[in-house]
Amino acid sequence: MDGNRTRESPDAWHMTDDLHAEQGKGDPFAAAIRATRMSMIITDPRKPDNPIVFANDSFLRLTGYARDEIIGRNCRFLQGPETDAEAVAEVRAAVADGTDISIDLLNYRKDGSTFWNALYLSPVSNDKGELLFFFASQLDVSDRKLSERRIAADKERFEEAVKERTRELEAALETQTALLHEVDHRVKNNLQMISSLILMQSRTISDEAVKNSLTTMLERIEALSTVHRRLYQSKDVSKFDVSDFARDLVSDLLAASGRSQISSKLDLEPIVVPADKATPVALIVNELVTNALKHAFRDETMPGSIGVKMSQPDGHLIIEVSDDGAGMDGNAGDGTFGMRLIRQLGRQLHADVEWRNTSPGTQVVIKMPNGPQHEGDAP
Repeated sequence: MDGNRTRESPDAWHMTDDLHAEQGKGDPFAAAIRATRMSMIITDPRKPDNPIVFANDSFLRLTGYARDEIIGRNCRFLQGPETDAEAVAEVRAAVADGTDISIDLLNYRKDGSTFWNALYLSPVSNDKGELLFFFASQLDVSDRKLSERRIAADKERFEEAVKERTRELEAALETQTALLHEVDHRVKNNLQMISSLILMQSRTISDEAVKNSLTTMLERIEALSTVHRRLYQSKDVSKFDVSDFARDLVSDLLAASGRSQISSKLDLEPIVVPADKATPVALIVNELVTNALKHAFRDETMPGSIGVKMSQPDGHLIIEVSDDGAGMDGNAGDGTFGMRLIRQLGRQLHADVEWRNTSPGTQVVIKMPNGPQHEGDAP
C-alpha cells in the first residue's frame, strides 16, 4: 500500500478467512472491512456470549487493545462506570431481537481513557434467514459530544441569564406598577378633596347660574376621580376598560339625577383604551350623558331614555350617545361650553365628532383610532 493508506495487518487477512465467507480472501467486501479506516468488529451470536470473531486494525487503534486481547470476548469490556446503563440495555435488546441499532455510547480504552462511540450494529443472515453474525462499526465522536455539551452549557447559561433578566424586569414592573397605583390613588384622593371644596363653596353661593356651573364642574371632577379609582384598582395600569366605566357612569348619573322615569339602553362591547386616553374618553362620555340628562328632557317629569353604545369594528373605537328627547336647536351645540369641551377632547384623541338630529332626540357619534383588541386585554 502507498504512504497515504494504512498498511493492513497480516492477521486481519486470516481473520476474515476464518469467517468462512463464500468468496473467501478474495471477496472485495471482506477486503474493504479489513482496510477501511472505520473501526469495525464482527461478533458470532451462535457462540456463547456472542464473542468478537473479527476486529480490523482501526478498532485496535481506537481502543488500544491487541487483537489477541479481544478475540473471543464479548464487547462489553469497552463499558465502564460512566457508561449509560439504559443505552447498554438498548444494545442488548437489539442483539436479542436480531435488529439493527444506532446509538452513542461512552466507552473506555485499554488505558482507561474514555471516548464517545457512535455505534452502529446490524445483523447478518444467510439466505435461509439464519442469523450468522453481527456487524458493528464504531466512530469516535468525542469532539461532537464535547461541542454538544458546550452548546448545552451555553444554552443553559443563556436561559438562566434570560430568567434572571426576566425576574429583574418583573420586579421593576411590579415596582413601577405599585408606584403608578400610588400616584393614581393620591390623584383620586386629591380630586375628592377638590370635590369637597367645590361642594362647600357652592353652598355659600346664592347665584343659581354660578351654583349650576360649580355643580357641573363637580360632576366632571367626579368622572376623573372614577377614572383614577379604576386605574388604582386595576392589575394593569397601562389599560383602561372604557365599557365598564361607561356602565358605572351612566348608572351613577341617572341615580344622582333622581329622575327615575329616564331609563338607559346600553350596548357596550368589552373595549380597552391606553391609560393615557382614559381621561379624555371618560370626560367625553360624562359630558354627553350629562348634557342629555340636562337638555334633552327639560321637563323633569318627561319620560325618556338615554342610550350608550360602544363598538370597535375596524380598529376605531366608536362611541354613540343618543336620547329620545327634545332634539337639537340647529346649532349642534357649538355655543355651549360642554360641546366645545367635547370638540377639544376629540381633537386631543384625533377623533371625529358628529351631532345628529334624530327627531325625536339627538345622537352624538365619536369615532377615534384605537389599537386592535386582544383576548385578555381587559385589565
